[in-house]
Amino acid sequence: MRQAFLICAHKDLDQLNRLVEQLCDPDFLVYVHLDRKSGLDPARLHPHARAVRERVAVRWGQVSQVEATLTSVRQILAEAPVFDKLVLLSAQDFPLLPNPLLKAALARLRDRELIETAPIAPDGWRVMHRYAYFHRAGGHPAERLACVAANRVLRLLRRTRRLPGGFTPYGGSCWWALSRDCLRDMLALADAHPRLLRFCRSVQSPDELFFQTLVMHSRHAGRVLSNNFRYIAWPDGGACHPRVLDEGDLERLKASGAHFCRKLDSHASAALLPRLLAWKDGRAA
Repeated sequence: MRQAFLICAHKDLDQLNRLVEQLCDPDFLVYVHLDRKSGLDPARLHPHARAVRERVAVRWGQVSQVEATLTSVRQILAEAPVFDKLVLLSAQDFPLLPNPLLKAALARLRDRELIETAPIAPDGWRVMHRYAYFHRAGGHPAERLACVAANRVLRLLRRTRRLPGGFTPYGGSCWWALSRDCLRDMLALADAHPRLLRFCRSVQSPDELFFQTLVMHSRHAGRVLSNNFRYIAWPDGGACHPRVLDEGDLERLKASGAHFCRKLDSHASAALLPRLLAWKDGRAA
């Protein structure tokens, strides 16, 4: 059973190539999207990886993250006619299972779409502010001022924005593993409702809303298992970014039951990586 992987990378070529090396397998296709504004040299990419041709300049929390994923998925669907799932990864992810066990785990979940998702609502995931008002983290100062003015009007009128096209918002982690059929239907929905992507240009962290919303409005909603099988350690205090893992996380990683962990760094995680690899090699024996 063939699996595909899409790695989004913007730094740390050593860590990226180490991840690709772990996924070297005749049954695995590995694609890498290199952030256009990064200094990563495509010529130094691991030979097992295929580069996404259309590189997007990605900025955290903005719609460029969605656009980079969409353009990558389109290329993969065009070039790879047969695969079971596409697993979306960051270059700072790392597999916790040796390839034979990863294949078996994904095979057991063949009939499920692995994407964390919950209704964005007062009695669900309470992040309505991300889309209810206009957000513009980057761009021209005039655009940010226009957002401020528009939000003042909304508050004066006691109104908020709603997703276009009658979509009910769903959200969750931006890392997922979706079947080829689900991806194809998701792209068809996105193409049929281009206003949704335009709307996401002024949404905070749209990569944690766009894909969940489309999947949950597709015929695959009943197949969703709200679990992406990632081990992620969040710092105390509601930080926006996961903590970089180190040697002290090893036992928790072993007990997690996850397929992948994040975030790893070639320097900060230098003591963890050899112990993690030794444990993985022992599981493969």
